[in-house]
Amino acid sequence: MRRKLRSPLPQRHGLDPVRLRLPADGRWATVRDFLVDRIPKLAPDRIEAMLREGRFVSLDGPVAPDAAFRPGTFVWFHRDLPEETPVPFELDVLHRDDRVLVVDKPHFLATTPRGGHVAETALVRLRRQLALPELTPAHRLDRATAGVVLFVIAPEHRGAYQTLFHDRLVDKEYEAIAPHRPDLRLPRTVRSRIVKHRGVLAAREEPGEPNAETRVELLEHRAGLARYRLLPRTGRTHQLRVHLNSLEVPILGDDLYPRVRERAADDFSEPLQLLARSLEFTDPISGRRRRFESRRALGAWG
Repeated sequence: MRRKLRSPLPQRHGLDPVRLRLPADGRWATVRDFLVDRIPKLAPDRIEAMLREGRFVSLDGPVAPDAAFRPGTFVWFHRDLPEETPVPFELDVLHRDDRVLVVDKPHFLATTPRGGHVAETALVRLRRQLALPELTPAHRLDRATAGVVLFVIAPEHRGAYQTLFHDRLVDKEYEAIAPHRPDLRLPRTVRSRIVKHRGVLAAREEPGEPNAETRVELLEHRAGLARYRLLPRTGRTHQLRVHLNSLEVPILGDDLYPRVRERAADDFSEPLQLLARSLEFTDPISGRRRRFESRRALGAWG
């Protein structure tokens, strides 16, 4: 197995540098020309300034502003951090050993960097706060969803734990607060085809072979609201939110279903009432059965 090239740049603010490979069929005269084409979000003058500052680095050292394009080589750099609104909630550690770290993620905190959420993510916070630069998520929760997330500490065990989730060998249990429908017969298993298109905020159900499956159970109800147990068999984007919405009981606090609504970046007043309550699996290293449970409660239920 070919070993991954080690970056000549260290982490910065808990973030790994970006790595770009210069294509073998490159048509560019200089590395600068390639970067302008490859990173359209950075203006050409910004790229030129970063080259002058030595912020693009190859295995041979900083890339010069007029460096010739060399097919098949690599360039590393750190992106400029976006301005972010601090998420005023803490991550709680549920378990830590030599291999894994299990945390209770709050609402509004993304699991990993994406888009405008970079430093204010669970992964980056944990790397910095716990001095674990090689920490990696075994799976992800939506930014809007709170609850149990498993991270891998030891790099040599990443594949084993990530494979558990990929192969659906983890029993996941969620809770949600949503309207109560007396006529809705539960428990039931919801199966549908969920599609999420790039650039579109909400996923949608489409005709075709089902790719998403959720068992929905009613735990209790009062005053027009209900507490539901959700047992997903699959892990499509927004699956639980889509399936409850399809049953005409959209989850409280949902900004996407049944309709998209705008929320200010600093508005943390109405979290999505969805909680990843527990994870249970057979540990791929020790062979022991393990279960981790959230200590959080959904505020709408009281």
